[in-house]
Amino acid sequence: MLGLAGWSGSGKTTLLLALVALLKRRGLRVATLKHAHHGFDVDQPGKDSFAHREAGADQVLVASSRRIALMVEAPLPDPNARRALDDLLPMLGPADVVLVEGFKTGSQPKIEVCRPGLGHPRLAGDVPGVFAVASPGGDVRDEGRLALDLDRPEDWIDAVLAELG
Repeated sequence: MLGLAGWSGSGKTTLLLALVALLKRRGLRVATLKHAHHGFDVDQPGKDSFAHREAGADQVLVASSRRIALMVEAPLPDPNARRALDDLLPMLGPADVVLVEGFKTGSQPKIEVCRPGLGHPRLAGDVPGVFAVASPGGDVRDEGRLALDLDRPEDWIDAVLAELG
């Protein structure tokens, strides 16, 4: 499991997409898990799956010969609470690598995605599990952490996989 943590606009999703492609080219099965804020839809108004959920179904499973999507209505008692990563992982199917976007308070090993020009405070040191920092040009360096070029994951993916064991 490899987490990506960073502020909004730092490039987490762009990096995740690049990593998925690199890992798939190596023949690995890749799963992704992303934290989302509050309500979100993967289906669209006018589609049957949307109508099923809007009608009150607690679970909607849509399946084709290529894809399965499961939507579960499972509100937490506290609308400000967050789901624990450990509760979500068992829902995934078999995978060689799980890429996690968000869930920065989890204990999973993480790469901090950092763009100093955005002016946000650094996460490393305050966020558990950060073992590397990806920044433009790999210019952000912390003692004891890998410095990675955010725009060239093909140069460091093997070192990161080795680090994860």
